[in-house]
Amino acid sequence: MNEKTNTPSLLRLAAAVFLGLIVGFILFFIAAMVIGSINQLMGMNIPVRMDIAENLISAILLVVFVVGCIAGFCWKVWTTPATEEEDKSSVPEE
Repeated sequence: MNEKTNTPSLLRLAAAVFLGLIVGFILFFIAAMVIGSINQLMGMNIPVRMDIAENLISAILLVVFVVGCIAGFCWKVWTTPATEEEDKSSVPEE
């Protein structure tokens, strides 16, 4: 199970970083909307809003989501080997 895999290509790593950024932002916005709706319903004062420029807790939450998603996708790229296409000449014809 601990087979040594080849180093992934730079394109796969760049795609993982790009996808991690997008997914991290989307997850942050979903979490901010859920926390905002809970604040509105229950009258709480949880200081997480979508305006990250004015709120340090929101900025920290955004960084956690983005870094976590980038790390997760990069880990998945490092542990998953690249797919290799089979040559049609090596497949026996029937």
